[in-house]
Amino acid sequence: MNPNRTPVIAGNWKMNPAAPGDALALANGVAERMGALPIETVVCPPTIWLESIAVALAGRIGVGAQTMASQEKGAFTGETSPLMLAGLAGWVIIGHSERRQYDGETDERVGLKTASAIAHGLRPIAAIGERLEQREAGETEAVIDRQLRAAVSQLERIAGSGLAVAYEPVWAIGTGNAASGADAQAVGAQIRAILVELGGEAAAEVPILYGGSVTAANATEFFGQPDIDGALVGGASLDPDGFAAIGAAAVGAVGR
Repeated sequence: MNPNRTPVIAGNWKMNPAAPGDALALANGVAERMGALPIETVVCPPTIWLESIAVALAGRIGVGAQTMASQEKGAFTGETSPLMLAGLAGWVIIGHSERRQYDGETDERVGLKTASAIAHGLRPIAAIGERLEQREAGETEAVIDRQLRAAVSQLERIAGSGLAVAYEPVWAIGTGNAASGADAQAVGAQIRAILVELGGEAAAEVPILYGGSVTAANATEFFGQPDIDGALVGGASLDPDGFAAIGAAAVGAVGR
């Protein structure tokens, strides 16, 4: 981690939990354990729980949406407008691999959504990463290059945008087979280099997160890498103690 960038630890709850009481208990449990840490802590619950969680947390930690439409309104059944997120979420995950795989999220749509999020005052976490067959074919660099350039293609500038990028190797998500710290750093350095090419000095302000079977046991390895500034956490974010341990590892990595 670079001590000049504030670590970001974001929890993607995916389609969990099912009951409102459990969602509030989880959010409050995370806030109690992580609210005072000198990092950006974000919880991303299902859309249906956003309002109640935002009210309950009252700014103690950040709240993010798991996706959004690029459009403000219209005939888009099942979608959530960025205008609807105003006052509820400060962050939004864009282009998660599950959205790409199951919901047809294309590189083009990711670019439009990233730009729309920023235009509406939301901090996007643009998720990119290669599938197992792409990794085995030696295509990781090409996939990262294509997805990242598409994600930022509609931005007027990177400086001051609030952009965050999450490297999530698809083969590691939910499998228990996390990448090594060296794997994460190699891609993190590539991401940083592309951002420097596109945004100059502003690239230094963009946090790069690692996601994919992050746990308290392996977080320190990732956070010890110079271009990894936090984590986008899946399953482990549903356990307040485990999630807080990942946050503590981030604090330790930057010596705060």
